[in-house]
Amino acid sequence: MIPATAALVRMLMALAVLGPAWAGATHAASREGASWPDRPATNEAAADTLDVSDLAADSLETAAIARDRAGRRPLESLVPELAAHPYRINPGVPDFRYRLSLSPAYGFLGADHLYSIRATYDPGRWFGYEASLAHNPGRAVHAMLHTLSVIVRRPMAGRFQPYVSGGYGMMIVFPGQAANAAPVTKNSLTIGGGMEFYIRNDLALRADMREATVVGQQKGRAGTVAYDYAQGTIGLAFYRTIRP
Repeated sequence: MIPATAALVRMLMALAVLGPAWAGATHAASREGASWPDRPATNEAAADTLDVSDLAADSLETAAIARDRAGRRPLESLVPELAAHPYRINPGVPDFRYRLSLSPAYGFLGADHLYSIRATYDPGRWFGYEASLAHNPGRAVHAMLHTLSVIVRRPMAGRFQPYVSGGYGMMIVFPGQAANAAPVTKNSLTIGGGMEFYIRNDLALRADMREATVVGQQKGRAGTVAYDYAQGTIGLAFYRTIRP
């Protein structure tokens, strides 16, 4: 028991001597460790700080951008009167004099499809001239139609504008590749009318209905033979004014 007691006494004496030194070192290390996070914060604050030269450079760049924008010309509308109100039409009865329109359309001729393009010029208030070219892609044969017509109008106030038309032209019928035959040209008379709905002064939705009578001779039959076809189209009409 005595040797054990002596060893215990020596251990307690060593702890008494080393304890204060260990506690002091731990306290110093904790104080030094607590100050470490402050160092990067100081550096970050310094990095985020703007000096007077940076503010002056930003002000000069902003002023240069403002001068560049002020020197540019603003965009101009193709039709200045429609810039503020693009879907407004002029009040009262429209004046169709010296107006040119281009009208692509899709529809039917008989039981087949029809694709057409029309150009109309109005030298007067109530009448105009129209030239049209159309293609009828049939199953066994296909045809090209070119017609010159007269357009008669009754101008009214509002967006709806009716008209009647009558014209003369030619129909060229092309046989299919299976048939060994030459194209056939026949006379064509058209009469009908239509309606335009004006979206704005220079743009209208156009619906047209006509009766096309193809006149010609048929092989094996004497005299003249007439064939009637219903022709209907719907499309857009783009208008421009051309003054003499």
